[in-house]
Amino acid sequence: MSTLFDPEPSADPGVDPGAPLAVRMRPRALDEVVGQQHLLGPRAPLRRLVEADEPMSLVLYGPPGTGKTTLAHVISLATKRRFVQLSALDAGVKEVRAVIAGAKNELVHGNRRTVLFIDEVHRFSKTQQDSLLSAVEDRVVSLIAATTENPFFSVVSPLLSRSLVLALQSLSDDDVRAVLHRAIDSERGLAGAVTLTEDAEEHLVRVAGGDARKALTALESGAGAAVAAGTATLDLATLETAVAQAAVRYDRAGDQHYDIASALIKSIRGSDVDAAMHYLARMVEAGEDPRFIARRLVISASEDIGLADPTALPVAVAAAEAVAFIGMPEGHFALAQAVAHLATAPKSNALTVAISESVADVRAGLAGPVPPGLRDAHYAGAKKLGHGATYAYPHDHPDGVLAQQYPPDALVGRDYYRPTGRGAEAAIGARLAKLRAIVRRRR
Repeated sequence: MSTLFDPEPSADPGVDPGAPLAVRMRPRALDEVVGQQHLLGPRAPLRRLVEADEPMSLVLYGPPGTGKTTLAHVISLATKRRFVQLSALDAGVKEVRAVIAGAKNELVHGNRRTVLFIDEVHRFSKTQQDSLLSAVEDRVVSLIAATTENPFFSVVSPLLSRSLVLALQSLSDDDVRAVLHRAIDSERGLAGAVTLTEDAEEHLVRVAGGDARKALTALESGAGAAVAAGTATLDLATLETAVAQAAVRYDRAGDQHYDIASALIKSIRGSDVDAAMHYLARMVEAGEDPRFIARRLVISASEDIGLADPTALPVAVAAAEAVAFIGMPEGHFALAQAVAHLATAPKSNALTVAISESVADVRAGLAGPVPPGLRDAHYAGAKKLGHGATYAYPHDHPDGVLAQQYPPDALVGRDYYRPTGRGAEAAIGARLAKLRAIVRRRR
């Protein structure tokens, strides 16, 4: 389970009724937040730090809508500390120093510590992040930095060493449903003004894609449309009109999940770029985890294309990294680029056959000792064992290749990789024939 809201807390008269639904439904205490048990369980580090009211600095790392901002507010309220929020999008060193100065004043004259929450801290430059170091180290502020990017790449090491890094997890479908149900029933939310049909609820879950804020925003839009139409029932047609996104009817946890994914890969393998684009669109619109799609594309690049187009794998990997970097919905552009590249590339399963046959031989016991010339000769006593004595260094030869036995005796002359004549493998095949003739020539 991941971050969501617990069943009905008491209504809070201090909540601005005009605030967005996602803001109104934000938890106000740790006990209103469930899931993320690795962070909030009875003996988990975050709960211990909060309940002991210990000075702390945290880096919260996770996808959008998993509760990073919520946890920052909850920590501040639970510890009775002053809370200051900055966004790395529009704050600089000047704003950071002003907050630190105010925190020092509050600590000296009011004996009250300050929680400084910085959203999207990965957008801070190294200089901006360095400006926080002394205040964090001296515990003038308790820093809570939120990021959707891997902090070990996006946050400077000195700041990481002074902070506890906590990874948040995406919401499950059940988590999103619980968020929606509570928002519909709560006095802080819609107070029962609408009810959801089953297919509308499923569409909201798909639209959310594990993001609580997105789910609540879509619910609020749909509820407004239903009320404006004079009905208390939010159905799929009304919801679709409100969120401007068509429902795609397939169960991501059932057979169609695998059927659509299989159809995508088989369309790529069959070089039908239009069909592949259709199945990609269905997966994206159904709220599939984009990482799942990206993983399938990376596999396809090696399994069905391989060296027929050596650029296929880098393109697929780049798409996976782009999705992780920018998220959705914009990430679907990178996925579409990868799908188009893979579908239109020349195809070869020669690498798939090569590794499959090689593994089968290993499992059948065709192995044998490594030839003495190839054995490690860098440790004391290796030369006495004759390791490396007969090894010929290819770079010493004008052509960079020479006759030498590399496989065990039982596999000499075995051809695993058999390039096709398609794409770049045509040239690879011609070169490979010459390489094998040289390497396997008896000296």
